[in-house]
Amino acid sequence: MDQAVKSAFPKCVRVDSKPHIFCPGCGHPEVLKALGFAIDDLGLQSKVAFGVDIGCSLLAWDFFNLDTIETHHGRTIPTMVGFKRANPAGVAIAYVGDGGGYAIGLSHVINAAIRNENILVIVVNNAVYAMTGGQEAPTTLQGMKVKTAPCGADQYHINAPEIIRNVNPTAFVARSITTIQFGLRKMLKDALQHQLDGKGFAFVEVLSQCPLNWKTLDKPQETFDFLEKTLAKAYPVKKY
Repeated sequence: MDQAVKSAFPKCVRVDSKPHIFCPGCGHPEVLKALGFAIDDLGLQSKVAFGVDIGCSLLAWDFFNLDTIETHHGRTIPTMVGFKRANPAGVAIAYVGDGGGYAIGLSHVINAAIRNENILVIVVNNAVYAMTGGQEAPTTLQGMKVKTAPCGADQYHINAPEIIRNVNPTAFVARSITTIQFGLRKMLKDALQHQLDGKGFAFVEVLSQCPLNWKTLDKPQETFDFLEKTLAKAYPVKKY
């Protein structure tokens, strides 16, 4: 990899492990790049412990040149709570998908928010269980056709930032999207600063594309129309 390409990455990103191993068009690398720049902007590389869940998020295990912990599915948040309590000077980041955050891991999200644990939780929302083949998830929109609901999902989707705000009025709570990179970078930077200031729980949901499971690999316009016009309509992008 030549120097010009290397310089396009945040300093905390491991360029020797690139290109990444996410699916073509996946939004995870865009979330991680924004997070990497936020970490660099705040000079936190030596302090961060980066926890990743089982699922697509686990493919970030070698993305950064950071201390990284891969946890059992749904247990990333309590693991990072434990790290932060044992090392208050450290910076704890839990990086999970909508399955690890809103299905098996939802109780940990809610209770960490109620306790105002001083960590950052990032949940990537692509509206499906992506790694296991595109099944219905807690974030799947009503009527959306997925592998386990070929005629359209019949459940109502979960609005986690609104729930977090209700149980913790002082938490940093926000939702961003991969296609607004500078806004995402700023939001993640502010969330990290919230932790650095000792203010407690910080929660950022990021809307992300999944062309493979949305069946839009060869239809980029459809991919981003669904992300920006459909998903973002159901899940408003803003700071709560």
